Amino acid sequence: MIPRKDSEDGLKIDRALEETLRNFRSSAHAWSDGVYNQPHRPVKVYTTSWRVATSWALGCALAIATVSGSLYERHHLKEQAKIAAAAEAARQQKIEAEQKASEELAKIDSDVSREVPSAMEPLAQMMTEDSAQ
Repeated sequence: MIPRKDSEDGLKIDRALEETLRNFRSSAHAWSDGVYNQPHRPVKVYTTSWRVATSWALGCALAIATVSGSLYERHHLKEQAKIAAAAEAARQQKIEAEQKASEELAKIDSDVSREVPSAMEPLAQMMTEDSAQ
């Protein structure tokens, strides 16, 4: 208990303080009894199941990303091969066209050109006859 003073005013204050403290103590005890006497409700903790679900989701996302990346790379390589084949075919066609044009020009050149002009043809024939004898 709280020690009391000799004066009457101090005695009133001590009694009021003591009464206030007693009320506070009884309130604190009543509150704690009320809290501890409530029926306990079990609380389910889902941290483990969320961790498992999160792990599975991340694992699936990683697998999907890996597979889709490899499929994209394969598709990209196929497209590059098609482009390279088309370029090679175009190059071959160009070479063949150049060779054909060259052959045609050579044929035209041989058809149009003569060894000697037409005015000198009889002289050229005489020279070939002299060489043959």
